[in-house]
Amino acid sequence: MSAFLASVERRAFKQALFAVRDEEHALDVVQDAMLKLAERYGDKPPSELPMLFQRILQNTIRDFYRRQKVRSMWVTLWSVLSPGREDDDQDPLETFESDDLSKSKEGPSDRLAQKQVIEIIDKELKNLPERQRQAFLLRYWEELDVAETAAAMGCSQGSVKTHCSRAAHTLAAALRSKGIEL
Repeated sequence: MSAFLASVERRAFKQALFAVRDEEHALDVVQDAMLKLAERYGDKPPSELPMLFQRILQNTIRDFYRRQKVRSMWVTLWSVLSPGREDDDQDPLETFESDDLSKSKEGPSDRLAQKQVIEIIDKELKNLPERQRQAFLLRYWEELDVAETAAAMGCSQGSVKTHCSRAAHTLAAALRSKGIEL
């Protein structure tokens, strides 16, 4: 179980970060998903863990949004009663670096160009609708097939294909608008 969790840690964080758009909350979501997997499915064979984890992660993200909706209502009500209570003591968290860049035989200018394209894609992914972003990340980031993605998202395979296609077209158009042809 530990080896599996260590192998999915960074990708799960990135996926949660795209979904919740806040590093602290993304870390909490990933931690909750990992705990749920370990507590409830620790006895499952290793081959079943990737699909179970993806499903748990997606459900944990949805739960996060549900809790945020309720919290924002109460925070709004209480903030009127007690103004000036803000916590500015947030420590910035480091983002994970890819180990693959150090092994690359490309020159610095190639790596810089690749990094800039990845940053543009990251920004554009954040602008996608939630279901498109979710389908795109599961299919192309997590490398799940259509059936696995549909199972993780709780929708049909046709919906996964539609969401992925729309996301890919939107991302390609955004890259073309910035003068990047792939």
